[in-house]
Amino acid sequence: MSQIIASETFEIGLLLSEAHDCSYIPAETARMLFVDPDTVIDVPLYSQLSRLGFRRNGNFLYTPRCLGCALCLASRVDVQRFKRNRSQKRCWTKNADVVIDQLASIDMAEHYEVYSAYIVERHSDGDMYPPSMKQFEDYLGRPWECTSYLEMRLADQLIGCAVIDSIDHGLSAAYTYFHPDFADRGLGTLGVLFQIELIRKLGLDYLYLGYWIELCEKMSYKRNFQPLEVFRDNCWRELK
Repeated sequence: MSQIIASETFEIGLLLSEAHDCSYIPAETARMLFVDPDTVIDVPLYSQLSRLGFRRNGNFLYTPRCLGCALCLASRVDVQRFKRNRSQKRCWTKNADVVIDQLASIDMAEHYEVYSAYIVERHSDGDMYPPSMKQFEDYLGRPWECTSYLEMRLADQLIGCAVIDSIDHGLSAAYTYFHPDFADRGLGTLGVLFQIELIRKLGLDYLYLGYWIELCEKMSYKRNFQPLEVFRDNCWRELK
């Protein structure tokens, strides 16, 4: 099934997936609306689609279009109003010895070791398990023009990475992975805090954190970054 999104600035084709098991809510089914893969997606188009609740997964942009369910809400942090809470301040201080570099490309073999360990330890119940190099390459290893990697190193050892996309009004957090041996450092939180600081230095406004699902415990961390906005009823609203 296909349809068209049109505006004063762009017109694109969309493809609707078949219903399949939901990855986040047991016993529910999901459907995704994908941007036609033949569409040339540049930064202005990516930016506009982000404003409309779309998200990148590998080489695809999509948004949920589930029958009878609207629990997946695109989310973003209003960076200029964000203030670190007490635990976030502790996380930042605790990781003062972590060196974070923004890179256009990475050593795939080195990163896959960390990614694989992360998926096995943290997401063995999800559809990304078991990990494989091909899956890693398809999902995160084929950067778009606007993609960069925030490598986290401790004494030159790779311990984590945040994959980000630069759009015209902020950043989109594509994915973060870290080695389970360093789980107590809160590297996921550190990655988000670093991205917020990067956006501020750029003078931009928003960090997109993917979808917020109130019933999914794995999404609960997003509430810690306030003010958090969600895309509901075709507009952005602050999540209370």
